[in-house]
Amino acid sequence: MFSKETYINRRNQLRKQFNSGILVFLGNEESSMNYEDNTYRFRQDSTFLYYFGLNRAGLYAIMDIESGHDYIFGDDFTIDSIVWMGSQPTIKEMASSVGVEYSGTVNEFYQKVKSYPTDKVHYLPPYRPEHILKLMDALGFNKEEVKKKVSIPFIVAVGEQRNIKSEEEIKEIDYAVSVTAWMHQAAMRFARPGMTEAQVAAKVYEVALAEGGDISFPIIATINGQTLHNHYHGNTIKEGQLFLLDAGFETPMGYAGDMSSTFPVGKTFTNAQKEIYEIALRAHNAAIDMLKPGVSFRDVHLQAARIIFDGLKDMGFTKGDTDDAVANGAHALFFPCGTGHLMGLDVHDMENLGEQYVGYAGMPKSKQFGLKSLRLGRELKPGYVLTIEPGIYFIPELIDLWEQTGTNKEYINFDKVNQYRNFGGIRNEEDVLITPDGHKILGEPLAKSIEDVEEERKKAFLD
Repeated sequence: MFSKETYINRRNQLRKQFNSGILVFLGNEESSMNYEDNTYRFRQDSTFLYYFGLNRAGLYAIMDIESGHDYIFGDDFTIDSIVWMGSQPTIKEMASSVGVEYSGTVNEFYQKVKSYPTDKVHYLPPYRPEHILKLMDALGFNKEEVKKKVSIPFIVAVGEQRNIKSEEEIKEIDYAVSVTAWMHQAAMRFARPGMTEAQVAAKVYEVALAEGGDISFPIIATINGQTLHNHYHGNTIKEGQLFLLDAGFETPMGYAGDMSSTFPVGKTFTNAQKEIYEIALRAHNAAIDMLKPGVSFRDVHLQAARIIFDGLKDMGFTKGDTDDAVANGAHALFFPCGTGHLMGLDVHDMENLGEQYVGYAGMPKSKQFGLKSLRLGRELKPGYVLTIEPGIYFIPELIDLWEQTGTNKEYINFDKVNQYRNFGGIRNEEDVLITPDGHKILGEPLAKSIEDVEEERKKAFLD
């Protein structure tokens, strides 16, 4: 954890945004895989971690705005649990470690919430089924009422505060990104034709575990890079294919790194792979160059889209006026996702609070295919940490659908596109801090130019 003063200061900053009522924080519970005592890896709720820092299951917290008191609730472990788990601090001891004077049992949490009028109880959107059940019990709401009556002022206050990373958070994220770079470097120096995707993914995971943390999301390690979130690792990799890795490290404090790399399974890229890779890399670097306070990230995304469309036009895949094509979403045949997202305690920071509030500051999101997947569209501010990850993907099913329906046919040369329908996908991804006068790429550098990637690949074949 950070010092107790960090959590006290965070809570005091949040408290200033409210005049009355209570703020309710639900920690997470253990989640069983196939029987009660065999659980998935525990991950505490990130907002609970941010304000209270306690990484233990079964905790609840309340900030009472009018009295100025903060509370931690939970049940102390019994001797039966201690036999299996070892010595454990009491709830009172844990509360004291983060500057909270008042503590109580789980039953006392429910009693306190029920003692307040429901319109004075602020809570965040529940994203786990047990959160919904707990709120139904505490507030007397049905399921739909729980979802409907989340506190928008609470969402906005938390989102605006957590979006601005402190110096100690930036240091922690920078460390997470450096370990993430080591994970990718390990894959580049390890993967060989004849291996399985699972073997490469295992090497990546090894780096994270050896560093004392874990992965920040399930590893994407695939020769089918056109599938954006592909967690299948059963293919054998072969010479001539591209390998796309998207993986990140999560520190023991919960802060994330998130990087992507694309490299040839063999020692070098083919000529066709080089051409597509260079277009994606130009879009990537141009997007980073735009980053500074006051710039709309939506504009960053659209500039990356224009560069991709223009580069593909030079190769004969696309045609027509680039601005018109991008306005009509024609680029989304090859780039159907966003250029990046906020990152911090969550790899998609605060996505559970709602992108329209956190990533768009209340502005409406586009409903256009491709643009609707942009998770961040607001003006950038110093202290934001975000990813940059434009890519180029050839998705056979999407190509067929657009060709059959004539979608954007005035901008797409489908004959040329179909020649590359089995190409796969390419993206690089870096994590960037917005500074008062520009930006800073976080962590240790990762090979991304064709020359640097091929130099890393040679090391996999030395023995």
